Amino acid sequence: MKRYLWTVASSSLALTAIAGCVEQGDQSDATETVAETQQAVTAIGSALPGTDPDRFAESLENFLANEESDEGLGPLFNERACGNCHNLPVPGGSGVQIERRFGRLTNGSFFGYDRAPDNQGGTLRQLFSNGTYQNGNVTCSIPVEREPADANVHNVGRRSLPLFGLGLVDAMPDSFFDFLAAIEPAATRGTVLRRLSDIPDSRDPGQSLTRARVQRFGIKNQQTNLISFAGDAYINEMGITTQSCYHGTSLLAFAFENLPNGKAIKAGCNGGDLAPAQPAGDANVPEFTDDAVGSCAGGRTEMQEDIDNFRFFMEHLAPPPTDTSDPIGAALGAVVFAGAGCGDCHTALPFVTPSRPFNGVPGNFVFFPFSDFLVHDMGSLGDRIGGTGDSLAATRLMRTSPLWGARFNTQLLHDGRAHSIREAVLAHDGQGKAARDRFAALSTTEQNLLIRFVSSL
Repeated sequence: MKRYLWTVASSSLALTAIAGCVEQGDQSDATETVAETQQAVTAIGSALPGTDPDRFAESLENFLANEESDEGLGPLFNERACGNCHNLPVPGGSGVQIERRFGRLTNGSFFGYDRAPDNQGGTLRQLFSNGTYQNGNVTCSIPVEREPADANVHNVGRRSLPLFGLGLVDAMPDSFFDFLAAIEPAATRGTVLRRLSDIPDSRDPGQSLTRARVQRFGIKNQQTNLISFAGDAYINEMGITTQSCYHGTSLLAFAFENLPNGKAIKAGCNGGDLAPAQPAGDANVPEFTDDAVGSCAGGRTEMQEDIDNFRFFMEHLAPPPTDTSDPIGAALGAVVFAGAGCGDCHTALPFVTPSRPFNGVPGNFVFFPFSDFLVHDMGSLGDRIGGTGDSLAATRLMRTSPLWGARFNTQLLHDGRAHSIREAVLAHDGQGKAARDRFAALSTTEQNLLIRFVSSL
């Protein structure tokens, strides 16, 4: 492992390490492809090789566009554009915004305020509302959400995550994540989560409305694919509801507005915003869905345009470029990183996309996100937010954050509490505690070398 990490940390030997890990196709061809890719991606925020530049520009424009109430913003929201949260150091990066959540733990069981007799709309407390507005002759007032008085999991923060390279992750088969879990040491082994996709990706024959997929996106691995990740963010961060079609089925997971603390919007207020309403009376296209594709008759498959654009932008963002300014320091730090056990979860193993990925990203593309994309029990570092009925242990499960591009973040960890790599490591607990303790026992020189390595990724 030490020899392997030394290799990947050194830019002069990186292609040798990558070519040796490719299992599909001729090795010389794979090396040439990777070399081409490495040379093409020279700046943070670049598109993957082979990406249609016009489509990428169009999707970026949509990603940056500010939404207004007459386009569906609200009734509750955290920001007006994807790019307002994901902008450091470029569109698609992390951000300074912190969303807020709450919950209640009673005798070790979590309640998410999402059902009677105390339905307050779930754990997310959106920070803004559409306030007071006029809809024809009706004066409407949407209150800002408040944390319930009996909540005992308070004001939990979640930061905006960087989106670089996620199309490559989306392309990985479920079996790869099972493999990663299987080879991890028992004490630090991550958990593979699976569920049905809110929106199956119609380009992938392995996805359907009845087939669970490995969850890999979000701070707690809430989502299975990028199209669902986009729809989830559109409603929860901007309050914009969508309806799509999948093989004749109307998809309504993101079609209903979030209501202020679960309270109904006043009649005549158009569901809480000023977007044109859908024709009433069709259960497959709810009246107050902001952006709907309409009838799914005839086996129709069509994704709502905005979330389709968000997906395209995210899946074609290239991984962050490595910092090759100090290859010797990075190589020495890689050895310390391995010795501390950081690689048990932040795996240094190569990811290789299938030869023909369903989503159009480059095939046989080798990349190193330094994450297993599994959830781990992080002890006191866990955010204690879960689904109603979850155990305390389940609420502590957090996805391993990818380390690539860490140097571009101004805040680290799930809630942004850490402002340096050293702070982030020392905050680890639970299944990360042993690595934290080994890091704390290192000399200052060794700690700085490890930090240098992580900063180079």
